[in-house]
Amino acid sequence: MFRLAHLSDPHIGPLPEPGWRALMNKRLTGYLNWRRNRATHHRMDVLDRLLDDVVRAGVDHVAVTGDLINLGLPDEYTAARTLLWRIGPPERVSFVPGNHDAYMRETVPGIVHHWRPWFLGDGVAETDGGYAFPYTRVRGPVALVGVNSGVPTPPFLATGLLGHRQIAALADELETLGRQGLARLVLIHHPPFEIGFQKRLGDHRELAAMLAKVGAEAVLHGHTHQGTLREIRGPAGPIPVIGVPSASAAPGGRAEPAAWNLVTVKGEPGAFQVAVERRPVA
Repeated sequence: MFRLAHLSDPHIGPLPEPGWRALMNKRLTGYLNWRRNRATHHRMDVLDRLLDDVVRAGVDHVAVTGDLINLGLPDEYTAARTLLWRIGPPERVSFVPGNHDAYMRETVPGIVHHWRPWFLGDGVAETDGGYAFPYTRVRGPVALVGVNSGVPTPPFLATGLLGHRQIAALADELETLGRQGLARLVLIHHPPFEIGFQKRLGDHRELAAMLAKVGAEAVLHGHTHQGTLREIRGPAGPIPVIGVPSASAAPGGRAEPAAWNLVTVKGEPGAFQVAVERRPVA
């Protein structure tokens, strides 16, 4: 049995106070949104209690499906690296970026410089790998396959995109891992189904069509700030698609309060069973 903690979208604060030059772009709308709404909705005391519960659960691994930060300010990346170390060392924690992590094109190097150890595949040195996706990490009977849907977008959009190359590479990797008899868990920020023009994965239909042919044991995502369990078609039956609320969401807000998912994988090749238990913050 393999036990995985799945959490997402902590949107850590407090937000560093940006200078006016830093706001002369898409960050301005995001900063105003933070001041009016997100600063009170995303609470670090809530995140602290959630992470304490993850530690008490004694899981085998942790998956973080994006949006560690908010506006891509330089100080946010260093703070998020501290958070990643608190969650666990790179060999025990796997991360994929979200749209807020890759807020603008010039902020992507911050992801690589500060967080790369948490999204390197097995056998790749920390000085190698760059911003390469998908990556694969095998832990016991499970293969964690991370993809990157976090791309810079214009103001007022929070969409994602994988692109043809990444979907094709993911298909090849899933086929290989399936032949090896591993339980394949795909980690992605944006879900592989329609959620509306402003927030959707632009090629979610292409991703779902590929998974229908190749298969996976489960898809774990963030982005929606909702705890959901849906299914998409797979070659041997439905594939569970598992969402999770924001890890820092305060109770009483418009979104679901914070929770994490305990994902359990049991069984053997060809007959894996994936179960999920939602763990709200006490």
